[in-house]
Amino acid sequence: MTVGLVHYLLLSGVLFSIGLYGVLAKRNVVVILMCVEIMLNATNVALVALSRYVVPALLTGQIFAVFVILVAAAEVAVGIAIVFAIYRKRQSVNINDFDLMKW
Repeated sequence: MTVGLVHYLLLSGVLFSIGLYGVLAKRNVVVILMCVEIMLNATNVALVALSRYVVPALLTGQIFAVFVILVAAAEVAVGIAIVFAIYRKRQSVNINDFDLMKW
């Protein structure tokens, strides 16, 4: 049995589902950021798999995956900076303690 496009898309769907569950269910900001990264990696798997099996001569999926990785790196840098700033003020990384923008 060979690994086909359906297997990669199932893996991508499972990874995205795990990341979505983590974002919706967890209360720790660091865990939420890691789950967002899992969701972005699931997108990368789907992009590269579709590119490989649909148009193997072009590298469009791989190029988009590189852009997603760049955006993910920027998101982590900004997210961790915000988490550190709020942790210094509140001494907690619980999402319920992040109420600085409320009235």
